[in-house]
Amino acid sequence: MCGIAGWLDYARDMTAEHRTVAAMTRTLFSRGPDASGLWLDADVALGHQRLSIIDLDHGGQPMRTDDRDPAAPVIVFNGEIYNYRELRDQLVLAGHRFTTRSDTEVLLRSYLEWGPECAEHLNGIFAYAVWDPGPRRLVLARDPLGVKPLFYHRTGHGLVFGSEPKAVLRHPWVDPVVDADGLRELLSHARNPGKAVFRDIPEVPPGHTLTVTPDGHRLSAYWAPSANPHTAGLDATVADVRELLEDIVARQLIADVPTSLLLSGGIDSSALAALAARTVPRQGAGPVHTYSMTFRGYTENFRPQKLRGTPDPPFAAQVAEHLGTLHTDMVATPGQLADPLIRSRAMRAQDIPTHHGDMDSSLYLAFRHLREESRVVTLSGEGADEVFGGYFWAHDSELTSAGTFPWVAFERRKAASGGLGLRLFDPALRKDLDLYGYADQHYREAVAEAPVLEGEGAAERHARQVGYLVLTRWLPTLLDREDRLSMANGVELRVPFCDHRLAQYLLDVPVRLRRRDGQEKSLLRAAVADLLPPAVVNRPKSAYPATQDPVYGRAVREKFLRLVRDREAPVAPLLDAQATRAVLDGGGGGDEEAGAWVDRAGFEMVLQFDSWMREYDVRLDL
Repeated sequence: MCGIAGWLDYARDMTAEHRTVAAMTRTLFSRGPDASGLWLDADVALGHQRLSIIDLDHGGQPMRTDDRDPAAPVIVFNGEIYNYRELRDQLVLAGHRFTTRSDTEVLLRSYLEWGPECAEHLNGIFAYAVWDPGPRRLVLARDPLGVKPLFYHRTGHGLVFGSEPKAVLRHPWVDPVVDADGLRELLSHARNPGKAVFRDIPEVPPGHTLTVTPDGHRLSAYWAPSANPHTAGLDATVADVRELLEDIVARQLIADVPTSLLLSGGIDSSALAALAARTVPRQGAGPVHTYSMTFRGYTENFRPQKLRGTPDPPFAAQVAEHLGTLHTDMVATPGQLADPLIRSRAMRAQDIPTHHGDMDSSLYLAFRHLREESRVVTLSGEGADEVFGGYFWAHDSELTSAGTFPWVAFERRKAASGGLGLRLFDPALRKDLDLYGYADQHYREAVAEAPVLEGEGAAERHARQVGYLVLTRWLPTLLDREDRLSMANGVELRVPFCDHRLAQYLLDVPVRLRRRDGQEKSLLRAAVADLLPPAVVNRPKSAYPATQDPVYGRAVREKFLRLVRDREAPVAPLLDAQATRAVLDGGGGGDEEAGAWVDRAGFEMVLQFDSWMREYDVRLDL
């Protein structure tokens, strides 16, 4: 895992732009604290921050196949190619000779063999840029499900790019401007693939390449979810899923540095831990290390909630004992969760404000702990709910037929603020943004592009549409959050459930096989039932933990009260004067003991929004 940045300009001498590209690259230091490198040519300057994972001594970047050949392509690459060994063997048979053991060289020589279409041959998580001096061509590419981020800004004679917006914003020609559409992308929970929060800084969409030549820019898809018939019965489908998962986990445990797993005690992470416990001894490695994030007094004082029916630590401990892993509970205190420095780092890691509050802080702290213990690579169960159908709203006919994204329909059912965490923002602003209308329009566009299987019944077609929406509109936001918070601490997060082979296979499996007897993720449970205790196999879904400690709730409320008393605060003109006055007068938002998380989310969003506007010098153009 690394950070990449670059500047292509066909109208200037880029060998003179060392200082600018070096500054852009330094903004990504946390993504790659082990080494850095720059490469400059007449048309392009490339920067790289390295987190060493494979071939620690010889995988430095930017990398060329032959430094003596001025026509040799050069690459900067962020991610992992899990099938690099198979590709290497294939390329050797085709006549290629390797000088390193790195997957970076395999990727570079794949480009030599197949050109820009080489992305079609890759299994992994990646964002890369290849400069090909012969045709004066820059190729940017991103993995199929969008695990690794890649942003860019088009200029008059080329483009600027980086792993994160902060790298692009460091360029002197790019300003931190957010217009109405940017705010809609930020706040609506209906993000469009490739669209921008900061004006003119879009992403390369998942599964796409962006090719730039002196003749212009061309964005093209090399992979997208498709519709295919599924003829296997239940037993064969369970066996296929098990075989796929075993292969995926084995590939993703390969590293030249210590690995670990995040273990919550839910079926997702427990399945990965069980498969890893079988795989690691075969690979000749030591015991499996597992880690759980929790809070001081969480289990003892736990109160069941709709999305969190049981606390994680007892289940995680049961799995660890059953599998024989070396397990650690990472315990966060209210003081750590409310620490302004931690909150600022979590926001800066993502380049945008969120309403997640302590969930961002705790995840940031978890990855910091893993880095301190040299657990540079860790596997996460993120993505299982999306590919196996774990969300209740994905199976609620009222929500999935509401004419909008089912998660947005669920949000509407709960509140009328126009977006979670926005109840304290100016109603006139919310009305002008029309976040629900924006989501509805985007939903219609997304449904129109969903794959269709000829002859498929209406129910299965609808289920496939919902699965497509979850994969392409819901999942990328979650993946971006985990990538940013992990890489902010120099930890490589691998997400086995987001292998595009598994995602495609499950998209084609009929609902009756994926969700039997009304149990979510029943196919995953069946695939690993022989490896785990029954209590874990049958444990209902429990969302990522949020602290229930009233000390934290009071700390957030006090920070909010101090902020809204400051009439010079950047966020002040955006707030609902009546709602904030009610809080100042002592009404609303104080019942933390009753778990009033939506109120707390409103405080969190205001606090984050203000910090974002201050620290990024954001200019709103509404």
